[in-house]
Amino acid sequence: MAWIEIDTLAGDGRFKAWLSEPSGDPRGAIVVIQEIFGVNEGIRRKCDHWASLGYLAVAPDLFWKLKPGIELDPDVPDQFQQALAYMQKFNQDQGVRDIEATIRAARARLPEGGKVGAVGYCLGGRLAYMTASRTDVDASVGYYGVGLEGLIGEKHAIARPLLLHVAGADHFSSPEKQRALHEGLDDHPKVTIFDYPGEDHGFATEMGKRRSEEAARLADSRTEAFFAETIG
Repeated sequence: MAWIEIDTLAGDGRFKAWLSEPSGDPRGAIVVIQEIFGVNEGIRRKCDHWASLGYLAVAPDLFWKLKPGIELDPDVPDQFQQALAYMQKFNQDQGVRDIEATIRAARARLPEGGKVGAVGYCLGGRLAYMTASRTDVDASVGYYGVGLEGLIGEKHAIARPLLLHVAGADHFSSPEKQRALHEGLDDHPKVTIFDYPGEDHGFATEMGKRRSEEAARLADSRTEAFFAETIG
């Protein structure tokens, strides 16, 4: 487990990413896409967990152009507000390009033909959807992505499996928006949506007050089964 550097696609800079490697040959790679709190301990734990399951896992520092190395705690009110401010300044299109660069870097560390998946949380859940529609990632998972109903126009570009976990009581996503998401995507052959009634945004975080243990375990078990089928 260590920090590595990845070149941007445009070749105009380098950004750091947390890398967790399995003990043996990787069965594939998973790009872990951060929340608005940066590549903090919770995201690094996600990577370490995937490595324990045999995957190479890498979490890019997507806020690097705003400030490299951001690590915030959502349970600390001032830090939560800082995270919201960073999200407002963040260029999501650039973020997807950095995720694409990370996918390429991860694929280069795999044996020929190795597959790469992406899983994102919060802001990362939204970016996971965008990654599915804009890159050649082999499979993607989004946890409680916000504003996905506004991205339904990109669904024609989703060519590989996409799994979405929706928090039924997400205070960032109204029931009307969740219905619109289902109406727009339920008939898509590559998209699977699981709903978690009564669960709020952030329920699958590794640590802190937002975690809902039963729902987190259920969602994570579904994600693990999904990647076992689509990545290896």
